Amino acid sequence: MTVTPSATRAAQILSRPFELNGLTIPNRIVMAPMTRKFCPDGVPGEDVVSYYARRAAAGVGLIVTEGVYVDHASAGEFDRIPRLHGEERQAGWAEVVRAVHAAGGTIMPQLWHIGMIRDQPEGAYTGAPNIGPSGLRIDGTEGTGKAMTRRDLDDVVAAFARGAAEAERLGFDGVEIHGAHGYLIDQFLWAGTNRRADAYGGDLVARTRFAAEIVAAVRESVSPSFPVVFRFSQWKLWAWEARLAETPAELEALLAPLVDAGVDAFHASTRRYWIPEFEGSDLNLAGWTKRLTGRPVITVGSVGLDGDFLAAFVGEGAPLQNLDHLLDRLESAEYDLVAVGRALLQDPEWAAKVLTGRFGELAAYEAESLKTLS
Repeated sequence: MTVTPSATRAAQILSRPFELNGLTIPNRIVMAPMTRKFCPDGVPGEDVVSYYARRAAAGVGLIVTEGVYVDHASAGEFDRIPRLHGEERQAGWAEVVRAVHAAGGTIMPQLWHIGMIRDQPEGAYTGAPNIGPSGLRIDGTEGTGKAMTRRDLDDVVAAFARGAAEAERLGFDGVEIHGAHGYLIDQFLWAGTNRRADAYGGDLVARTRFAAEIVAAVRESVSPSFPVVFRFSQWKLWAWEARLAETPAELEALLAPLVDAGVDAFHASTRRYWIPEFEGSDLNLAGWTKRLTGRPVITVGSVGLDGDFLAAFVGEGAPLQNLDHLLDRLESAEYDLVAVGRALLQDPEWAAKVLTGRFGELAAYEAESLKTLS
């Protein structure tokens, strides 16, 4: 196969290692966290081990796992989403870590509490109430849960800290805190769900306090050289056009307390990475985050595909899109790392094909790939 100049350029730019708080990530490709529901009773089995190891062996530099429920009674909803607490679950994750490292990759778990986004809890989660900053669902209506008390806040902060400490003990290379998409932490960040009148509600800085306390507790529970990543978004599930920040100044007010609390890098989640975040600039959310904080950033959003990932929820595929625009912005240091989602679900070899210029072997995304751990 003839390697095109674009393919050669992709290999040169994406293959560069990156240092994150002492961790050497072998290249700029990150596997984005994607919920799969293949862990009965929260235990990752051999199929999950193979799923992540295949992608590391094919050249993914950093794997951020699917969301892992923290050790709190109201953290989750589904029995087949993984957890990190409990001997059998930890043994399963230790195997995942071992296999990814043996394949030459690095890996972080994404710690997760879903808050008020619970409908019909099952298994271990059936007896606990839904909790959130004000007991409101994403659509602003009153749910079947409650506003969190001081004790609830402390318990959740402690659960994230325990999860991070366990992750380090099991040999993970860092940890990502899920503060995006309308789940618990994001419910505090967004005025649409946070109507509190205490120190955790009100202006944007106050609404960031809970997230900052979680970051600080996680930072304290792990070694200074253990990377802590924070994922955030403007959009929410079922509130696709929601925004935390309307201006760069508001975004800086949101992010500064998280930097002060100890975030090493941000994962700025967008649905389409090429969309500018604010008027008057071509920078996307990750680009603005890096400019305002000076911290490394991961960009994400339909990388390699021409189509919004929301279409996957209704069974639609997506055609391929070239990477030239992505490479331009990565080369200009607008962002540091690139997270890939659906393209890596479709093809475990995606990273290897891109890094070796085999663009002609890439396949369009088909929604059927969601049904298996290929």
